[in-house]
Amino acid sequence: MNECALYLIPVPLSDVDVCSVLPAANIALVAKIKYFIVENVRSARRFLKKCDRSIDIDSLTFFTLNQHTKPEEIGAFLKPLADGNDMGVISEAGCPAVADPGAAVVEIAQRKHFRVVPLVGPSSIIMSLMGSGFNGQSFTFHGYLPIDAGERARKFKEMEQDIRCGDRTQIFIETPYRNNRLIAEMSQHLPRQMRLCVASDITGAGEKILTKTIEEWCKMKYDYDKLPTIFLLYK
Repeated sequence: MNECALYLIPVPLSDVDVCSVLPAANIALVAKIKYFIVENVRSARRFLKKCDRSIDIDSLTFFTLNQHTKPEEIGAFLKPLADGNDMGVISEAGCPAVADPGAAVVEIAQRKHFRVVPLVGPSSIIMSLMGSGFNGQSFTFHGYLPIDAGERARKFKEMEQDIRCGDRTQIFIETPYRNNRLIAEMSQHLPRQMRLCVASDITGAGEKILTKTIEEWCKMKYDYDKLPTIFLLYK
């Protein structure tokens, strides 16, 4: 019998058929797991039903791991794994533990020498980098930029310096309803010839990955508000 494992289960980035973005092996495996650590129980249940409508959702056990979970609670989530049961980690979108609270439980699992198995699936960070035309050999993911205008302006300058001196692609995200404002702010603070890639609705019906100079973005009409979007900067 195979050793039990903590499976890191990617989910679609957009409202698409799971079969179009996930391998059949993932879907088959998901149907056999009875214990899940999830960012949101409702969306996790919905995802599991999309994978296999015959899954008895009410027979499953869910542990919620998000920004409100107390660090001292996380270790107890792995008790089913310690008892010899497979477990799955499911985030809200994309790959668990990458810019995601799931990293905390993976850290504990590794420390306790449990088997950890990441499954193949979509990552908006990697897919946007692939489509940008920027340096994929060296890059930095910043997550969300500071909210304060002054701190954000300083962050733009730091990223500009890292591009020029470190030759690293800069990757970051924003709350969707502030996407348009972020592009406008970059137009004010960054050199006109620097390139900005805006990658939105990755794998979705409205997927769009556009790389243009800041000057070109200044002349364009765009509307990315309310769309899940990744931003990338490079020289």
